[in-house]
Amino acid sequence: MLFLLGSLNASPDVLISTAIGLLLALLIGMTVHEWAHNYVAHLMGDPVPQRLGRLTLNPMVHIYWPGFVMAFLIGYGILGSAPIAAHRMRNPRYGYLMAVAAGPVSNLILAILLSLVYRGVLGTLGPDSNFELLQYSLIIIGVMISMNILLFLFNLLPFSPLDGWSIVYTLLPPREAIWWERNRQNSQMVFFALIFIGFAIPGFSPLSYLIGQPMSFIQGLLLG
Repeated sequence: MLFLLGSLNASPDVLISTAIGLLLALLIGMTVHEWAHNYVAHLMGDPVPQRLGRLTLNPMVHIYWPGFVMAFLIGYGILGSAPIAAHRMRNPRYGYLMAVAAGPVSNLILAILLSLVYRGVLGTLGPDSNFELLQYSLIIIGVMISMNILLFLFNLLPFSPLDGWSIVYTLLPPREAIWWERNRQNSQMVFFALIFIGFAIPGFSPLSYLIGQPMSFIQGLLLG
């Protein structure tokens, strides 16, 4: 995701602000995402998240460092994990659906809250404002908003191992769900092929194409 750092012609302060926003977005977004998975699974009757100490907003409990570094450097990586399972819940189908969906939805909620902060910072602009400080604050918050929208949409893509694949699986009728499960590996292959195409063909990323318009739409709603 280093492309988010912008042009090499940007000032060092802007680049630093963007990098800080990106790191905070990944760290906070990942933590809230995995916590939401675990907390809702706990509410649905899965005892493992509590047993493993996952009902916390401490990022060190949830983070997967190799994937986190990959996500920052190249744009893709497993940021964290949640040890949830449908068979341990009171209502396996409904409970698992709620627990899986909670992750992406939490990123959307976080983006909405950050957009309120963004608008609040804009509202402090005045003749005596420290424009440089406000500019860098807006850059950091803006990157965090964009990244959480991205995490929301990206995780909803119906490819294994993303949350979207599991959401579709829980919503399908039994016969179709069996077919969906049998093709899990094929789904993974398609997903990784789409990532590879994005790196192999400069200027063309199928995943960005799938996410781009919805992301712009949500950003427009939140930031005007």
